[in-house]
Amino acid sequence: MTKLKWGMIGGGEGSQIGPAHRLGSGLDSKFEFTAGALDHRPEEGREYGQRLGLASDRSYGSWQDMLAGEKGRDDRVDLVTVATPNSTHYEITKAFLEAGFNVLCEKPMTMTVEEGEDIVRTAKAAGKICAVNYGYTGYSLVRHMKAMIARGDIGKVRLVNTEFAHGHHANAADADNPRVRWRYDPAQAGVSAQFADCGIHAMHMASFVTGQEVEKLSADIVSCLPVRTLEDDAMVNFRMDGGTVGRLWTSSIAIGRQHGLGIQVFGETGGLRWSQEQPNQLYYMPLGERLQVIERGEANLSPEADRSTRVTIGHAEGMPLAFANIYKDLAEAINAQKENRDMDPAANLYPRAEDGLRSMAAVVAVAESGKQDGKWLDARPPMFR
Repeated sequence: MTKLKWGMIGGGEGSQIGPAHRLGSGLDSKFEFTAGALDHRPEEGREYGQRLGLASDRSYGSWQDMLAGEKGRDDRVDLVTVATPNSTHYEITKAFLEAGFNVLCEKPMTMTVEEGEDIVRTAKAAGKICAVNYGYTGYSLVRHMKAMIARGDIGKVRLVNTEFAHGHHANAADADNPRVRWRYDPAQAGVSAQFADCGIHAMHMASFVTGQEVEKLSADIVSCLPVRTLEDDAMVNFRMDGGTVGRLWTSSIAIGRQHGLGIQVFGETGGLRWSQEQPNQLYYMPLGERLQVIERGEANLSPEADRSTRVTIGHAEGMPLAFANIYKDLAEAINAQKENRDMDPAANLYPRAEDGLRSMAAVVAVAESGKQDGKWLDARPPMFR
């Protein structure tokens, strides 16, 4: 099958997220890196793109140049990844969707709920895919957890407990570091810092594995470093539309924690536990039986797990491979769209614009609830109420 053409905006030299996307997009030979506008500095972006192998006429100085250049080509890119600062996501994503491109946007998809709703409507009107990079849902055993819950292995879900806590912003002496400071600046980060950065991954994970959406929430937020305007720690209680009770903790001042994304799901007849730092094991406790450790790559797992496993059992898989599963899903979706056929159900798991919109509504609700001493608020975007 001919490779799809892929382009990237942002993710330039020194970027944390750029290499993960470039590795993930190319891992299964589904996409070819064809075009890019990789830096807000035009010359540096063009030069870096060419060093990565882009043709000189497709290594662009700005996203506007890339849009104009690709729009008129017969061999235009099939998918554009937006990995720029948060405040630019909406403008770039909307422009490329309206021009007829499929888009994968880094989270958060937008800075406001209104922008998120507009992206959902724009993607629908354009008939194009708009995905959001909740990349941790690409892990094989996260997908197996989802499949187990869907087929009733733990019965009706009662409680989900999820967290994303690290300690990398705990040093008060580092608070004025520009790489840290912007995250707590409302002018650049919006209404939330830690929840918008990490907490939405944990909340989306809860919805992804349970198949339920968050309806309402109550939040306790705090800036443990007084110089910060926005929160660096949050505890969120939430209720889901299937009756599940949710608990979420996210923090950037938890010294000793490294990455810190994990989830536990407790049902009527069993429980499941998974951690991103040990992604090859899923812990399953059936009611009244012994603890079972499910290993990634072993026999008789779900089609969703089998499809998203690349290396043999016992070898570590990491974040770029999880990202690769998102790209693999998107390649299947784009090809199904081109061929006017149904998608493979095991591939139809990539996060949509609707997920990005729900996350933005939750961000706003957490910020507002925190200001109101934990008042319970509707966490749904208006268009989904």
